[in-house]
Amino acid sequence: MWQGDSMAEQIEELTIRPAGPVDADAIAAVHVRSWQEAYAGIISQRYLASLDPQERAVRWAQHLEQGPADGVRTWIAQDGARLLGFASVGPSRDEDARRGEIEVYSIYLEPSTWGHGVARELMRTVISESGEHTPMSLWVLAANERARHFYRRHGFQPDGVERYEDLGGEELLEVRYRRG
Repeated sequence: MWQGDSMAEQIEELTIRPAGPVDADAIAAVHVRSWQEAYAGIISQRYLASLDPQERAVRWAQHLEQGPADGVRTWIAQDGARLLGFASVGPSRDEDARRGEIEVYSIYLEPSTWGHGVARELMRTVISESGEHTPMSLWVLAANERARHFYRRHGFQPDGVERYEDLGGEELLEVRYRRG
């Protein structure tokens, strides 16, 4: 459990814990809202507006039912019963992954909590639970400067590998970051 004085008015008590199937609906809602806010102006508005939290909740429920058996772990950040954000990690999916490399698949927050330390605590949990010296990678949209800055502050650096991802019918450039 973590409490921050600078967040006292907005977040009473931040708790980070492993996610379970019961969290699927709340994770999906945060996932969609975060995408709609973070990627506005990067991904087409039509695509962002089409994101369906109920559809995403079904996928999250299926994923969380498997638990860590597939090597993927998801943590949530909450304030009381209110879900503020989540992060998922698992084995790197890159062909050139280093032995034992972990990939940060996602880290998303309720937009109203951006800048209040929630993502920092989620990332600290991910790094701590994965092992401080475990090699880690992640992919980030090149146009998402806010996220790129956040990852650099946590020891991730671009390694020069880029790819294009089809998102909403557009080919968008992603950059790989690595740590450790």
